[in-house]
Amino acid sequence: MTEQNLPTGPHELELEMLELRPALEAVLMVADQPLDHLTLAQAVGHPTPDVETALAELAEEYTAQGRGFELRNIAGGWRFFTREEYAGAVERFILDGQQARLTQAALETMAVVAYRQPISRSRISAIRGVNVDGVVRTLVTRGLIEEGGVDAESGAILYRTTSYFLERMGLGSIAELPDIAQHLPEMEDMEDEPVPAADEPPQPADESATFADESPAETEGHDRG
Repeated sequence: MTEQNLPTGPHELELEMLELRPALEAVLMVADQPLDHLTLAQAVGHPTPDVETALAELAEEYTAQGRGFELRNIAGGWRFFTREEYAGAVERFILDGQQARLTQAALETMAVVAYRQPISRSRISAIRGVNVDGVVRTLVTRGLIEEGGVDAESGAILYRTTSYFLERMGLGSIAELPDIAQHLPEMEDMEDEPVPAADEPPQPADESATFADESPAETEGHDRG
């Protein structure tokens, strides 16, 4: 191992002591995009030729062992992917998550958006009395609400319900919602700043869906990230 072959960095001496293949696995496990061999060499503190060889050996080993994942060299880098023959298990997992019910906090946030749309997160927080940033992100991820413009005065993003929400609720339009809007505070009574209290601890994605997703999930090439 020559000096010029070693990657440099603030933790070079410490990283050199790491065993190569487990170190590569650890870095690839948290990667959200393919990593080239130079980046990986820098991360694990080993010469790039050794890293290239180890990556190829790991890929062959996973295939020979029949693992449920594989290591692919794709788009100029290496990344873990679900092995194609086990895509069905991933599909069932995803669909089960889509069928999970909303928490009480998410249901309340959904109701506020439905009856007061378009509405900003700070307005929702003011109505509910808690911070709703995480729940709003969850509802957006599940396609139940979406960005619907920007408030002219504050520049805050406004949210509204989606056609997917109407479909799952069996509604032709928002006008068909039950008349409970009179039970919500008027917007002029609300503060613009969100309440600092936490709505609830961060929840995994599967807690945020309210209806089953009937469309088939894409299964080919599910990635580990």
